[in-house]
Amino acid sequence: MKIIISPAKSLNFQKELPIKDFSIPLFLNDSCVINESLRLHSPKELKNLMGISEKLADLNWKRNINFKIPFNSENARPAIFTFAGDVYNGLDAFSLSLDKVIKSQDSLRILSGLYGLLKPLDLMQPYRLEMGTKLNVKDSSNLYEFWKEKITNKLNDELIEDELFINLASNEYSSVINKKKLVTNMVSPIFKDMKNGKLKIISFYAKKARGMMVRYILDNEINNEQDLKGFNHGGYSFSSEETEISNELVFIR
Repeated sequence: MKIIISPAKSLNFQKELPIKDFSIPLFLNDSCVINESLRLHSPKELKNLMGISEKLADLNWKRNINFKIPFNSENARPAIFTFAGDVYNGLDAFSLSLDKVIKSQDSLRILSGLYGLLKPLDLMQPYRLEMGTKLNVKDSSNLYEFWKEKITNKLNDELIEDELFINLASNEYSSVINKKKLVTNMVSPIFKDMKNGKLKIISFYAKKARGMMVRYILDNEINNEQDLKGFNHGGYSFSSEETEISNELVFIR
């Protein structure tokens, strides 16, 4: 079983780590290539490129300039304990048992505009680079072009035919995968809440629900679709009536 999730803009480099283990990102050399492109942009250019404030542009210009290898435990931090935000609040990695964190190295992958594909304990330095950013990198006009084949091929290397592959990433990030080339089908859960008498996808709640589902999968060692349908965290439950597409399982509350 494999799971993919999105990264987060919010980062936590302060909280004490519960584990000393770490790994190195597979595509770190590619991250260096992207960083070289980012370094060419001034704070003002970053502001326009990313649609962010001057304060954030200055911060991320400094991050780009300070990016350096090799990564180690002094200058970088494991991804699962660094990304914050709604998905990671739902996952609550700091309360995961250490054996579950270690096991997640085999099953959980984080998609990233800078790092491509991260394992939970892969080291990362602070950055902000959404997958949808139209950044020219070598012969690629955007990050989708740069990453699509690399990420798809790596996922295929890790997947076996008919293995359960759960997409809990946003459309912005999951779109980097060439789904036609995958060796297995991708199951994409959808979370809907009742609002004004109608079921709707509410971004804040959906993001947190994705994180809660990751936690449910890791805690219960889910490896088949039927058990996945048993997800009931946060008051959600599987709805066969709302599930109109077989690989888009709908959970409602």
